[in-house]
Amino acid sequence: MRWKKISDAVVRRLPLYLRVLEEIGKDDDRKLMSSQELGERAGVSPALVRKDLAWFGEFGKQGVGYEISYLKDELRRILNLNENIRVALIGVGSLGQALTRYNRGRFATDRSFNIEIVALFDNDPAKFGMKVDGVAVQPFDEFAETAKRLGIRMAIITVPAQFAQEVAEKVVEAGVRAILNFAPTKLVLPEGVHVASADLSLELQRLAYYLDD
Repeated sequence: MRWKKISDAVVRRLPLYLRVLEEIGKDDDRKLMSSQELGERAGVSPALVRKDLAWFGEFGKQGVGYEISYLKDELRRILNLNENIRVALIGVGSLGQALTRYNRGRFATDRSFNIEIVALFDNDPAKFGMKVDGVAVQPFDEFAETAKRLGIRMAIITVPAQFAQEVAEKVVEAGVRAILNFAPTKLVLPEGVHVASADLSLELQRLAYYLDD
C-alpha cells in the first residue's frame, strides 16, 4: 500500500526516525521512546514527529510513548525496507567506485541495511570486466537485460552532466522508477519516476556562504 498524498518532506524524515530507533534499539533494556526524545534525536519538534507518524496510523500512546521495536518495524514496512532492494550504479569513476565500496561494506556489516549495489555499468571499454568490491563493470548497453534478470529497482547515476539525461531515460525505459542522481544537472523524467539529487558542488558552495570572518 502507498500513501498517495504524503509529501516528500514527510517521507524524507521517516529514515531519520528509523535511524534513531535502530540506534536506540541496540540497547535491549530500552523498550519505549517518547516523541520528545525521538524529535530531539532526529532534529525536529515532538509535534512534527507526531504529525508525520499520524499519516500512517496510530503508533504511540499518550503518556507512554512509542514501543521502539514495533515502530521500527512499521517504519521499515512503510519505507519498503522489509525486503532486500537491488541497485545498479551507472558511471564507475572515482565517485562511483567509492559509493559502491561504501554501500557494499555497509550491506555486509549492518543487518538492518538491506539496499545493495549489485550491478555496475559504464561506457568506457577500458573498464569493462573491472571489479569493484566483487562486482564486475558491464557495458551500459546491457542495462535493460541485467536489470530484468537481477530485479533491479533503483539506480544511482554518477556520470558527467552531459550524459545524465540520456542515461536516466534509458534507466526508466528498463522499468526502474527510483533514481539517485549525483550528476550536477536537473533530470526531466515522466511522472511516477522519483529522483533524489545530490550535488556536492552546490552544497559546498552553499556552506562557503557561512565562512565569513
